Amino acid sequence: MITTVLMIEKPLVTADVDLVTTLHGEEPQSIVVLMRPRGDRDRLLRAVDDVALGEFGEAAREGDEPEGEDARPPAERGLLRSLDALRAAGAQAVGRVVEDHPLDALTAVVKETGADEVVVLTEPHYVEEFFRRDWASRARRRVGVPVLKLFAHGD
Repeated sequence: MITTVLMIEKPLVTADVDLVTTLHGEEPQSIVVLMRPRGDRDRLLRAVDDVALGEFGEAAREGDEPEGEDARPPAERGLLRSLDALRAAGAQAVGRVVEDHPLDALTAVVKETGADEVVVLTEPHYVEEFFRRDWASRARRRVGVPVLKLFAHGD
């Protein structure tokens, strides 16, 4: 059985579930999902990414997202929906919301589970990727297993 740690920042859509659950063909898969609420931590970088993609309306709406404690309940609901979708696709799936130090949590989960790989599934983050400060780039230097960066599909 392949054990994958999956880092996400928004609920999985059907295309994402299909992508993640078919990476290894028919091999049984156990997935540990770590979801980080977006909140206000990286609002400026997300707005810059939206402008770079020509999504000016999205850049203007960045202030509408829940912040702090208000960001956790939507993240928990999104995590539960994602876990249900992964299970429906045949994977064993567990997960949790990670608010502080997501890369520390990722490293710990990889060690605890003996994970075979990490998959980081996020929207493009051009500024962070350019400077190699995105989750995937930083995780590659820390976790000791292969890290695959995939772009999440839209809603």
